[in-house]
Order: sequence, then C-alpha cells, then structure tokens
Amino acid sequence: MTRPIFKTLTKQPHLDVGAILKSGELTILGQIRAASNVSFLCDATLFDTTIRCIYKPVRGERPLWDFPDGTLASREYASYLIAEECGWHLVPTTVLRDGPVGTGMLQEWIETTDREFVGVFPLGEVPPGFRGVLRAQSDDDPPQELEVAHSTDPSVRTTALLDVVLNNADRKGGHLLCGDSGQVYAIDHGICLHSENKLRTVLWGWAGEQLTAEELDTLEKLSKAFAGSFGDTLREHITGTELSALRARTERVLAEGHFPYPAVPNPIPWPLW
Repeated sequence: MTRPIFKTLTKQPHLDVGAILKSGELTILGQIRAASNVSFLCDATLFDTTIRCIYKPVRGERPLWDFPDGTLASREYASYLIAEECGWHLVPTTVLRDGPVGTGMLQEWIETTDREFVGVFPLGEVPPGFRGVLRAQSDDDPPQELEVAHSTDPSVRTTALLDVVLNNADRKGGHLLCGDSGQVYAIDHGICLHSENKLRTVLWGWAGEQLTAEELDTLEKLSKAFAGSFGDTLREHITGTELSALRARTERVLAEGHFPYPAVPNPIPWPLW
C-alpha cells in the first residue's frame, strides 16, 4: 500500500490529520471495488500537506433491512468519537464532511503490515498468543478440522470491549489492521450503535472474563460523559433511542464486571473476513 505523505507545515503548524481531512481539497484516486458500500481512495490536501484517506459517501451506502438508510457514515463517525472519548486510539482519524459525491465519512488511510490478528489453524494447533473461538471444517475431501482464533494482543482485547460498547454487528477479522509501527487499528463501524442487541464478532475469546480496574474506570467515565456535552454531540449522529441503549449497555457491562457471552442467534459474522 502507498505510504501517506506527511510534510512539515510552515504556514499552519498546528494543523493535525483531522483538520486536513475536514478542510483539505479532496482528489479521488479510484474506487475500492472490494468494499460492500461505495468507497473511494482519495488524497486530502491542505496547504503543503497531503493525507491519503477513504471516502464513503452517504449516497453510496447499500440499504440494509435492519439499519435506517443513510446512517452508516454517521455511525462510523460516532464510533470514532466514542473510542477517542475512552482514550482508545484504535479507530483511524475520522470526520464527516462534504465531498465530490456528497456528504460522507472520511477516514485516514492506514499503511499496513502482513501481521494478522485473526487466523484459521488446524484443530489443536492454535499458536501461543491466540485464543480459539470457533471450530469448523475445510472443504477438502476428507474435510480438515479447523479452529478460528484471534490474537490476545492487549489492543485486540480493548477492541473487543469497544465492540461491546458499540454493539458492533460486524467485527470481521479483516476489520483489524496492523499499522507499520505495530499498532492495532479497528475499521468499518458502519453497522454499530443499533438500539437492539446485535453484537457479532470474531473476538469472543474473552467472553466471561473479568474486566480490569482500568477498563472499569474507563467505562465509568464514559457513562458519566453520556450525561453531559458528549451525549449532546452523539445525539447529532445517532437517535435518542440509540443513545439511551448505548448508555444502558455501558452501565450493564459496568454492573456485570465482565465481558459478555454471545446472546444473539448468530454471534459470529459471515464471512469471517
């Protein structure tokens, strides 16, 4: 993947990635054909700095039976705001703005390494540092017994907790990226924050495990933030019913003190990537 270009700013030394994404001139480089919704690879340029990014216009969102039309970009942005409020810098910098194809979500492009946080292994051969979550069979003749497992990296654990808060309905293995510095990035949060329980994820390895004191403290602060100006900000992007459900989920996890167990009929998304 092409490395984003960062140059030293002289005229505006305090501009950050978010400011460039929000106000920079957008140049569409091409469409990302593998995406389920219309997505463009773009450059955002402000003064002498260019940031590579992904642009997902609202008008290119594919209708879903269980989510209101035209809301995915706002859900992506709200998910970013929630992660940042928690101090979990997992979601690449994300903004909402007008673009060449109308209003949409812009997100910083991440240069990735080959490291993967979710894998498929022969049964009984899950490597150290991974937890198995699902058994399956290959299409071979005879079929091979397999096990889907995810990394126990602390940032992957934090992503799993973020997904619980967001009620993420689609945490696939391909939605976890490893940046060139080794940092974990979580992407694709368009179908989050529904008022009904829809948690579907490949990151079930911590189900039932007690939350740490630090995790509980973060959730406590988040719960209080919903009642203040942060809640008002979120209400601009999700409905009052969805915000109430978000608060209730956070408070329920706090009260229970552990990662939840699967509670929907199909708790793992398909395909897995």
